[in-house]
Amino acid sequence: MLSMVSKTVSQHIINYISTSSGSKRLLLQDFHNLELPDRRQDSAILEHYRSLGLLFKRCTLLLPTKERLKYIHKILTEVSCFKFNGCAAPMQCLGLTCYGMFLQTLTAGWDELECHRVYNFLCELTNLCRKMQMAVCSKPGSARKLELRIRLFCRNVLLDHWTHRSDSAFWLTRILKPWPMVNQARLLYIIFGPISPQDGQVVWQKMIEEPTDEFSLKGLADAIKLLYDASTKEWTADDVISLVDELSVVPREWLLENNARLLMLSGNNLCFTFMASKAVNGRTIELARLIVFLALVCEKELYCMDWTVKMMQKVCKVFSTPVERNNFLQNVANAFACVIMEMLQSIMSGDRDEDDRSFLNLFHLVHAQANFHKEVLYLTMNTSLSA
Repeated sequence: MLSMVSKTVSQHIINYISTSSGSKRLLLQDFHNLELPDRRQDSAILEHYRSLGLLFKRCTLLLPTKERLKYIHKILTEVSCFKFNGCAAPMQCLGLTCYGMFLQTLTAGWDELECHRVYNFLCELTNLCRKMQMAVCSKPGSARKLELRIRLFCRNVLLDHWTHRSDSAFWLTRILKPWPMVNQARLLYIIFGPISPQDGQVVWQKMIEEPTDEFSLKGLADAIKLLYDASTKEWTADDVISLVDELSVVPREWLLENNARLLMLSGNNLCFTFMASKAVNGRTIELARLIVFLALVCEKELYCMDWTVKMMQKVCKVFSTPVERNNFLQNVANAFACVIMEMLQSIMSGDRDEDDRSFLNLFHLVHAQANFHKEVLYLTMNTSLSA
């Protein structure tokens, strides 16, 4: 409040911040205090940096954006844990989170042009674009520490503190849009993909080796939903669908069950648009197999099976002729039979897990087929009787 009294008083405060006693008092660096299990220390230091962001916002109000950023960098450069590679134990450090809270408070309400300048300033400061290029051009997992640093910086500094989805979408767009689609998918996986609970590093094989859980896919699904729902010209529906398509082969082709789960978590609108795109492009066999795995996920997670049937019914309306529609429905029936036979052959060939996951998967699929066709029969009979 004092900083807004007059320009003179504000300058006195700026001068005080620059002194050793001012910086020692204001730039708290207790980022590794893990003694309090209830995390009260965490919330206290985060609140401190939120307040500090507000102080800097008011003190530098009359300066041009470029000068504001230079001054703030000059002050904060003393805090090593705010730097991209500044902390030796980044997984146990709150430094980047506090830095993110500070920047979010500082830039809240700034227009897009100013925020563009902030992002460009941070990229120059950290050499972020070069580091991203190294990560996406390397073999997945060959630069694990760099991948982890990129993830922590992007999540803790740029993305996780915003309350409005439009703000989160803006910053995620800044990160992704300069890159070609294949690199966007790699970056999305690095920033939001599943990680090891032991060391926080990205787990690249998770989607291609076995069916995964909702928790492992939630970050990716939320990011995709954010971009799809973003009211911005920078992301069309086709852009997001292409990104999902590209993501499903990172680092290699995913199990279709994991792809189906991601689509379900990404929301009904995106799921339908993705499926309609395959229908329009004549990829009906792929679409039919996707229907099978959507039904399997519904069965495993105890979701209502009529969701899958209604989604299929909606997709049927995309086909322009009865012949195309009937061909698609035949493909769905065939796909159920093919996938069941594939699973059965895998089990009979002796390729069984110690905990019988393959057999359990087949068990779920047979039940999924039964429940799926039960819902189709309900729909058909109820329609014919009401007619």
